[in-house]
Amino acid sequence: MFRDGFIFSDPSTLAVAILVAVLVGLSKGGLGGAMAILGVAILSLIIPPVQAAGILLPILLVMDFIGCWIWRKHWDLGMVWLMLPAGLFGVLVGWALATVISDAVVRLIIGTIAVVYLATYLRSLVSANMTPRAPNRLRGAFWGMLSGYGSFVAHAGGPAYQIYAMPLRATPAVYTATSTLFFTLINIAKSAPYAALGQFSTANLTAAAVLMPVAGVATFLGAWLVKRIPMGVFYPFMHLMLGLVAAKLIWDGILGL
Repeated sequence: MFRDGFIFSDPSTLAVAILVAVLVGLSKGGLGGAMAILGVAILSLIIPPVQAAGILLPILLVMDFIGCWIWRKHWDLGMVWLMLPAGLFGVLVGWALATVISDAVVRLIIGTIAVVYLATYLRSLVSANMTPRAPNRLRGAFWGMLSGYGSFVAHAGGPAYQIYAMPLRATPAVYTATSTLFFTLINIAKSAPYAALGQFSTANLTAAAVLMPVAGVATFLGAWLVKRIPMGVFYPFMHLMLGLVAAKLIWDGILGL
């Protein structure tokens, strides 16, 4: 696997890595953070999870910048500024607890949060109560902090972000644009702690550079798809992806205890 100094030097691991790059690109194009989380999980099957996160962060940053440019006319800056301070605090908490809380416990926490949200969403469908929720500073700060923390430990801030953002019922374009900007700023903030933890080695950066063009093409493909998906399809799809990710996170967490 590590022949000639390249992490993905054999065809099978390279194929898995390319699949992960496609998933990350599609997620950054607007098809949901669920795909990025699944990408981290898949890559963790062939290399250590910490190294997987280190390889993906530079790719995520480049894709973030592309996504911000694509969606620059649709940001809800009020929502970003409501959640961002708490999100940055969550990054600091993740850094401080990086050597204290196990990956298994983190996956269980994030997966459980997602399941609670999905249960609430399904109950609202039964009662036909789909009135959009108004923005709330306290809820935004709470879920923003959990999103920043989850993003730091496993690039898994999406479920916590979705729990706050989805009930606001923004259009797909506004939802996608705002989440893209939020996680761009969070990922920038993660760069210094990741470097301090030794995750920007030459091997990791080389692997990221090889996968980056694939993710870039997939980002534009994801944006093209989102702009053509109606709300009646977009939100059920997002909830389905969230459910799949929650199941994966809980399963991995239980096995890792």
